[in-house]
Amino acid sequence: MKGLAWECLWPDSTRVPSQNPREIAARILLQWEQEPITAEALLSGSLAGVHGPDRGLCQELVLGVLRNKSWLDWLIDQKTNGRRQQPLPQILLRLGLYQIFLLDRIPAHAAVNETVNLARRLDLGNQSGFINAVLRNCLREKPTWLEKLTDLRNNQPAIGYSHPLWLVQRWRDRWPDYVSLLDWNNQPAPVYARRNTLLTTVEDLEAQWGQEGVTFVRLKLSWLKEGFMFRIEPKVPLAALPSFQEGKFYIQDPSTIASVQELNPLPGENILDLCAAPGGKATAIAQRMQDNGSILAVDIDDDRLDRLRENADRLGLCSIQPKALHQIDLKTAGPFDRILVDAPCSNTGVMRRRVDVRWRLNARELPVLARTQIDLLNRAAPLLKPGGVLVYSTCSIEAEENEDVITAFMRKNRDYKKETTRTLTPMRDKTDGAFVARMSKPIPKG
Repeated sequence: MKGLAWECLWPDSTRVPSQNPREIAARILLQWEQEPITAEALLSGSLAGVHGPDRGLCQELVLGVLRNKSWLDWLIDQKTNGRRQQPLPQILLRLGLYQIFLLDRIPAHAAVNETVNLARRLDLGNQSGFINAVLRNCLREKPTWLEKLTDLRNNQPAIGYSHPLWLVQRWRDRWPDYVSLLDWNNQPAPVYARRNTLLTTVEDLEAQWGQEGVTFVRLKLSWLKEGFMFRIEPKVPLAALPSFQEGKFYIQDPSTIASVQELNPLPGENILDLCAAPGGKATAIAQRMQDNGSILAVDIDDDRLDRLRENADRLGLCSIQPKALHQIDLKTAGPFDRILVDAPCSNTGVMRRRVDVRWRLNARELPVLARTQIDLLNRAAPLLKPGGVLVYSTCSIEAEENEDVITAFMRKNRDYKKETTRTLTPMRDKTDGAFVARMSKPIPKG
């Protein structure tokens, strides 16, 4: 069954109930195992016709299984004497065990029954009985296995918190409180909203949210003014909210605003935003400039640029010019007053949002990413006006992509001055991880 295409299981698409969240979750998880597609993209593509509680359950199952994959597989190994399972039975066991041990709102016996029924619908034959036996045995021994989970978290955190061993080892060597980072990555990410200051006041947005049934809390962080960002809990999909449709807020983690704060764009300036899509930072820059000036928002991904255009239009912003990198000569577009290089990175600071990154990333990629990041900075450097500001940012917490990149850049670009660097970590700042460096290009004397 290794490498088995999903279509072989469901040759007739009518056999896949459109509103069966467990079956959809199993399909997504199997496809994730077989193809280099992110869980986020698979969920987005699979849940278009799924609404309400079924949608929420499917998301919870997929993301929950991926967050806890190591521990779930360890438990399966314990109950099967380490025998290798075929892909689909392994996935169904993960789904059943996740519901039994870590999803309190579903009665455990119902989780077992639903998983076994799904196995039967998928014509797994004798495997259905095997899955039933493993799940019911684990259910009877649940207190014992929960104690063992606690022991794993204390003594083998890579298994207990389901992170790759190499990543746990490097974080352990760097931070005494690294376990809190592992725990942070396994928590569901809150939804944060950035108020569009050009379209609404704090009071008006809060009043509208009250009418729309949105629960909200003003965010208080050292680099943000109160009333600028909120933690929100909508009762309906965000896209259905009139306040969202009217462009009165943008969904964005507060850590991403730190780079815009360091850039400090002013009205009337000419700004370059490299790697700009889908537009969180570009639209925040435009908002800070009162939509007065020019923001060249460059990216290599046409689909993501389309999302940037949609976001800018919804927010009512006119100063942003989205361009594909191959469509423009940056040398003739500049010079720029300020440049933001929000570089592609390992995403180790945002693993609670991109839950499968931990399983796709390997240590060999870090120096490769660093070379790309240094190249982006070196390409941007000649485009800045004397007296201008260059900001480099990532959502990584790895030194190779952050401090080491800035050191390499400064070694080559002697005409630049390093002004500030800042690393946000979940353990200290209670936000996603991020790195921001601000550099300036002094005006030559004389």
